[in-house]
Amino acid sequence: MNEWTAQALRQVREDPEAVHRLFPRAERLGGPDARAALLALVDAGAVAALYRDGDAGERLAILRALPGLDLGPAALPLVEDALRTNDARLVAAALGPYGSRWLDDHAFRHGVLKCVFMSIPLASVDGLDRRFDAELARMLADHAAERRAAGREVPQDVLERL
Repeated sequence: MNEWTAQALRQVREDPEAVHRLFPRAERLGGPDARAALLALVDAGAVAALYRDGDAGERLAILRALPGLDLGPAALPLVEDALRTNDARLVAAALGPYGSRWLDDHAFRHGVLKCVFMSIPLASVDGLDRRFDAELARMLADHAAERRAAGREVPQDVLERL
């Protein structure tokens, strides 16, 4: 841990509101793990505010840090928000370990289908083997049939699931 990160962590321990000032520059000044370290010191409300106010890089850092935070399902709205974006990085991160654990079946299936539409490899979806069910198989089969009917190729990772 570098000196900037150590000082930032001290500041947030003393005043949790300091995270709003420190988080945006944490990666640049503290390195790749600094943002996750800061998030570990704040509650779900602060994490949500940082996500809401953050740019795509900050949102991505939050989504990637969620599995290491003790938030239970409280951060699920952040995952749901990321799944509504057209940023492939955010969509893929939303279907990481946290999203795979907390999304309900319906939302998870639609997230997987969004990955297919956005050409995000299904290998990036955490827990896909565990969460794969007959309804998801039907949805992927329907998608494959539509692509074939339109004379388009079906992605290989979809074919492997059928």
